[in-house]
Amino acid sequence: MLQERIKIQPHKIAVVGLGYVGLPLAVEFGKKYPTIGYDVDVKRISQLMGGFDRTNEVSKDELMCAAKKHNEKLGLTFTKNLDAISDCNIYIVTVPTPINQHNQPDLSALLNASKSVGEVLENDDIVIYESTVYPGLTEEVCVPVLEEFSGRVFNKNFTVAYSPERVNPGDQLHRLPDIVKVTSGSTPETADIVDALYGSIVTAGTHKVSSLRVAEAAKIIENTQRDVNIALINELAMIFQRLEIDTQEVLQAAGTKWNFLNFQPGLVGGHCIGVDPYYLTYRAMEMGYHPEMILAGRRINDNMGSYIALEVMKLMNKKRIQIVDSRALVIGLTFKENCPDTRNTRVVDVINELVGMHVRVDVFDPWVDPEANRIANYTLVSTPAPSTYDTVILAVPHQKFLDIGVEYFRSLGKEEHVLFDIKSMFDKELVDGRL
Repeated sequence: MLQERIKIQPHKIAVVGLGYVGLPLAVEFGKKYPTIGYDVDVKRISQLMGGFDRTNEVSKDELMCAAKKHNEKLGLTFTKNLDAISDCNIYIVTVPTPINQHNQPDLSALLNASKSVGEVLENDDIVIYESTVYPGLTEEVCVPVLEEFSGRVFNKNFTVAYSPERVNPGDQLHRLPDIVKVTSGSTPETADIVDALYGSIVTAGTHKVSSLRVAEAAKIIENTQRDVNIALINELAMIFQRLEIDTQEVLQAAGTKWNFLNFQPGLVGGHCIGVDPYYLTYRAMEMGYHPEMILAGRRINDNMGSYIALEVMKLMNKKRIQIVDSRALVIGLTFKENCPDTRNTRVVDVINELVGMHVRVDVFDPWVDPEANRIANYTLVSTPAPSTYDTVILAVPHQKFLDIGVEYFRSLGKEEHVLFDIKSMFDKELVDGRL
């Protein structure tokens, strides 16, 4: 029995994929179990072993402690070599699951990770998936790959589990141990083992469900619900603009009711809210159902960049500022505040729309790595020049920008310019336009 084997041979964990999800997970497990963080990115492994996490999710002290244990063959270690994880008995897959240009699931990283795990899988091992997928994908897509490359039989020689990640990049208040963990297993025995495993590092507790499909569905609707609600507020903002009503003032007034949900208008990007709904709608359409509300919300949110750019150009026209060959400065590029993550950032939609109207665009974001943004239709500047821009667009409310104050951003514009505040960082009297 698997439980008997676990008693004889304690957990040895491999975390496959060391991004925003995998690294914090590996660090927490490394505090209690022999843990190996595996990634195919050689540069990433080198940086982590040197104490540097480019995602800013794990401190240097934690990584240096891991590096020391690496030398002592204890606790958390990092590797780029697949053979180094071959003697593990718990494999946790935390690779990205993005969408392609047609808004369909891109499973390449997930399939490659499953192939790699399959090549080292042994009898009685458990494979846990945390990557966001549609309901049924783990058992229907990943398990066959594990079987093919391991030569072993699912639920006879090995089992699987699904425990959705709930990482919120840049959030220092809600860390991995502080967020309830949903768990599941392909057999009741595996479900119990996995639930106890996560319960040993998550102080907020766990919530075990009856099947992998329930756990997969729970994850995907968390972000779909947020996406649809934000789409509603974005649509309201477009209506209120035509009615010449300030959206923020309306939201503040409505928010005085105890059960009003506090969502804000804006760009919806990142690796979760702007992506997960497409996994659900893809699966729904495979099953012959066309999801109306979810796709309507996606259309609204995907088009917000174009809408914002058009509003900016309307304000420029009112001030008789020529659009062609004008200069724009976009403040903030990441998909959300206080993190360096530019994956699926919708700020680029605003930029692309402006560039399409022959506007020369600079971007200022001290959170962003210049090396990772070399090939683009904008210039990433380290210090914006004062009195230079025809329009300044405040796109991402990093705390650094709030601390600087609106006067600084005004100083970057020419004598006649437009200051547009997408996220309502500052009072409406201090800017020319906002959502």
